[in-house]
Amino acid sequence: MLKALKHGLLPGLILYGGLRFMGMPIAHAQVTASPCPPVLSRLTRYTVAPGDTLESIARRYNLIPATLMGFNPSLRSGRAVVGTTLVIPPYNGIRVEVAPGKTWKDLAQTYQVRADVLFEANGCASVPQTAFIPGVNWSPIAPTTPSLAPDPTGLAGYPLPALATIALGYGWQLIAGSGQVAFHSGLDLIAKVGTPVRSVGDGVVAFAGEQGAYGRMVVINHPRGRQTRYAQLQSVRVRTGQPIKSGTVLGTVGTSGQPSSTTPHLHFEVRLNSKVGWVAEDPNGYLR
Repeated sequence: MLKALKHGLLPGLILYGGLRFMGMPIAHAQVTASPCPPVLSRLTRYTVAPGDTLESIARRYNLIPATLMGFNPSLRSGRAVVGTTLVIPPYNGIRVEVAPGKTWKDLAQTYQVRADVLFEANGCASVPQTAFIPGVNWSPIAPTTPSLAPDPTGLAGYPLPALATIALGYGWQLIAGSGQVAFHSGLDLIAKVGTPVRSVGDGVVAFAGEQGAYGRMVVINHPRGRQTRYAQLQSVRVRTGQPIKSGTVLGTVGTSGQPSSTTPHLHFEVRLNSKVGWVAEDPNGYLR
């Protein structure tokens, strides 16, 4: 089991931890008989009502507009027609047709998503004819090298000076050697200790300091109800209440707190302000 579970509470800011199992800390959860139901078996439907827009429907389901456009060709004009029934996935990603003979490793290389994440998102089974690729933005053009893409929230930067390897992805993760599945609320981006950490968008510093298993952390509130979190830092260079611009150096990569990996990394989260607090979204949903 991982040495650290990022589940310390930050009053008024953190309502969910970093690694959780079925909504509970792993230590108090039981492994279910079906730990990874296929995402495509959990689609819901929504009928467009008067006053709805593509953006408002996306916000309702904690998704980005590109995800809805990928699953619903009728939305690709940017308009939501009243009375249209939409298919809604549980989180951001795309649905793809898989050529015969392709493996999870092949799909992982194509979409820059870990093979074990793809395996779990698709029912912990062999590669199906139609697969769900989590955290990839739909685009009329085939995906290329990931980069943090502009979206209506204004999160258009990248938290490190260069694209980084993901040590631990977002979502349900199978913990090596334990047989348990845990939920990880962000991305662990591998980087050397001392690497500058930058804000991915304009905003205001909501928290800057020590926070339990997160270690030294900076929390930024952005427009349109988004929040980003940067944890396991070595140093913090901003203060609470400080207005910042995209690209502002917030601190440096470190190993403070209780990291989930011995490899130095930045723990990066994106959260949405909802009725139940700041709910973790998939940071990959902002990556192309």
